[in-house]
Amino acid sequence: MSNRTVLITGCSSGIGRATAYAFLDEEWQVYATARNPADIEKLGDAGCDIGTIDVRDTGDVERVVDRILEEEGRIDALVNNAGYGQHGPLEDVDEDRFQKQFDVNVFGPHRLVREVLPHMREREDGTIVNVSSVAGRLAAPGMGAYAASKHAIEGYSDALRLEVEPFGVDVSVVQPGPVQSSFRDRVDDELGRLERTRDYEDLYEFQEDASLFGADSPIAVHPAEVAEAIVEASVTPDPDPRYVVGRAAQWLIYASYLPDTLSDHVFEAVRRFAT
Repeated sequence: MSNRTVLITGCSSGIGRATAYAFLDEEWQVYATARNPADIEKLGDAGCDIGTIDVRDTGDVERVVDRILEEEGRIDALVNNAGYGQHGPLEDVDEDRFQKQFDVNVFGPHRLVREVLPHMREREDGTIVNVSSVAGRLAAPGMGAYAASKHAIEGYSDALRLEVEPFGVDVSVVQPGPVQSSFRDRVDDELGRLERTRDYEDLYEFQEDASLFGADSPIAVHPAEVAEAIVEASVTPDPDPRYVVGRAAQWLIYASYLPDTLSDHVFEAVRRFAT
């Protein structure tokens, strides 16, 4: 059994769950967390230490990190995976929903980083992996709040990587595209709670059609592929700043380099096609 320890958030399903299993295969001590303990019972049976965490609660974050340091004496890797997608036209996303999107997807990782980083700096060793998305590089209509949060975590990670490199701490971003997971279920739930402006009905129809970007999409990757990239970033002595997962994600990243006017035309064509 390795003496290395990893803390993973958002392990109830999809990428987080697959990542917990992947670290177990590498014989790490895995602390798998989620908001609902019932969602991670099987991970406990498999050998993970499981626990609840609400990344929006600073006290909760402190409790979990203190517990790990007391029990293990070290945290070698932090995987910030917890998050969700607030889709919908920006005009229809009220301030509270927009703020919650950032509270979970941006401030949540920041709370964990602030708790874990002093320990990593003291040991002069450790890796922080922030799970982003191709939406962190390419903002599509109808995904503004989510894309804004992922753009933020990209910039956050770039600055953090440069700040902590002198202390022996690495920071990597993992950028998947569509994933075979329950991510879309939460997207649909959040869309259903919005007060819709009728002028954006075409965007709603496009977002609700998960045939291209949902779990059953032919371009969606298995969560294990994303987990493999996360583990690679955590075990590699000199990890890459970014890991793009899946061919579709790679093509979408390439698309982010198109001139803005050209990418605007592409999105406009997609919008007309959707109607």
